[in-house]
Amino acid sequence: MKKLIQKIVFFFEMRSFGVSEWWAQKLGIRTAKVRLFFIYSSFIGLGSPIIIYLLMGLGLEYKHIFKLRKKRKSIWEL
Repeated sequence: MKKLIQKIVFFFEMRSFGVSEWWAQKLGIRTAKVRLFFIYSSFIGLGSPIIIYLLMGLGLEYKHIFKLRKKRKSIWEL
């Protein structure tokens, strides 16, 4: 039973999107505080923050598709 739980935890750690880490870097706070915010807000919001978290995760996963390229003004800005 313990190995099954460890496998499940490892799976989610390796497949996580990094949303909490990204927000923590942007806000300058610890990752644990951001994770706790999502956990507590999902209890209060009856699970709706989980949907928001997944949408943000998909956005971070595919941000290279949505990223706009900057146009260079001159040849010297290579």
